[in-house]
Amino acid sequence: MMLLACWVLWVTWIKTNCTRYHSRQSTGVMGYLFKTPPINKAGTIFIKPKNIKMKNIIKLCLFSVALMVLAGSCQKKERPALGNYVKDKDPHFPLYPGGPLKFYTAFDGTSTDKLMNAVDSVRANFPSENPLVSVNGISGKAIQGDGTKAIKYPNANDFNTVTSCTISMWVSNNVNPNTEFLFSLTSKDYWHESAAFLLVEHATPTVCQLKFALQDHWVEYIDNFNKPLFDGNWHHLAFTYDETTSLVRVYFDGAEVATPGTSGNLGLGKLNLKTATNLVLGGWNKNANISGPTDSWISGFSGKIDQFRLYGKALTASEVLALYNSKL
Repeated sequence: MMLLACWVLWVTWIKTNCTRYHSRQSTGVMGYLFKTPPINKAGTIFIKPKNIKMKNIIKLCLFSVALMVLAGSCQKKERPALGNYVKDKDPHFPLYPGGPLKFYTAFDGTSTDKLMNAVDSVRANFPSENPLVSVNGISGKAIQGDGTKAIKYPNANDFNTVTSCTISMWVSNNVNPNTEFLFSLTSKDYWHESAAFLLVEHATPTVCQLKFALQDHWVEYIDNFNKPLFDGNWHHLAFTYDETTSLVRVYFDGAEVATPGTSGNLGLGKLNLKTATNLVLGGWNKNANISGPTDSWISGFSGKIDQFRLYGKALTASEVLALYNSKL
């Protein structure tokens, strides 16, 4: 559309400032510049002179240069090609904007540009910061946390519009004494400025303390998450929330883990994540230089993370198991 406007301006200028020879052979715009001269009755070609001022020639030259610059600026700025970004292999939910899968990064990029390596495959959402290195994952590549820094995304696409959800990821880590955060969805609505997060601590090879928070309602396994999350192997974690029941369900390696007492019943009904902004992977707000608690005990995740997914629905047990079996 902009190029068409440029062309119209050019034609208008020519008609106003250039000589036209009125002959049947001279038509359209080209009749102003490149024309067949009139022929007299004897067949002799002649040109009827007309005063063409030097200033008009100069104007034409300057206008042509300006037109080329304008045409260049009128070109639509194309988004960089998506390239061979990871295509999701989950047969239940094909990857497309607006679908159940709201955010997905496989960390499978092999570029020297770390932002490319952590791009979201649903909407090509690039992180604004990625200080972490790429390592081998459960499927392809993964990110290696260092306990201090984290990846920061400007948002989690349209995940802040969901009313039910699933958060799924693969993790691998060895025993360490720290309180480590795996992700955060930031929001200023809460004292800790996080609408959702996951932390682990007090780890041994067979048990750890695990806390999952959603809208400041917590599911807490106080030193009784009796799973080998820190044995150095890859394990799948998934957390689902169903607005119709207000229940959180926790899954480890494809199997549901009972939530302690009544902590799994959040009583929230439909989620309200409208104020959620940044997504942090591999740490908490502090690790991505975002406002929130800055206590010294807060650490980023020191292990590996792969296949991070955010769904806008509560996956069924069979759907979670399919992710685990397919290493997705």
